[in-house]
Amino acid sequence: MEPEVKQDDVLISGTTTDEIVGELPPATEDSTGQQYQQIIDKATALLGDLPDYLTTFFGQYRRPIVTIGLVIGAIIAVRLTLAILKSINDIPLLSPSFELIGIGYSAWFVYRYLLKASTRSELVSDFNGLKEQILGDRLSN
Repeated sequence: MEPEVKQDDVLISGTTTDEIVGELPPATEDSTGQQYQQIIDKATALLGDLPDYLTTFFGQYRRPIVTIGLVIGAIIAVRLTLAILKSINDIPLLSPSFELIGIGYSAWFVYRYLLKASTRSELVSDFNGLKEQILGDRLSN
């Protein structure tokens, strides 16, 4: 026979006196407190390393994040502009005034740039110069 020496309810032979297959031993207040402390330690470590994680993430995905931010900003700007224009359009005398200003500017533009061939070529050269300033020399080749 094998000698059985007890040490904290655990037999040296490898079996416990309270062990039931498939069940955990009941939790005590010390083990519950230790579990909470482990969870708090892990959460604190995660929050402590959060700036490093965010820096790494932003470094890896900088272009997509900036692109998404610009798209969202553009959508907000367009919606805000449309809301402002709608509110201005609801003011009784401003809507017809803006229509008259638009018609007047269109008539001036036609007279200034589109009636004569020389002014049309001037408009085309101004447009090409502006396009070159914006897009660079790569499109002029």
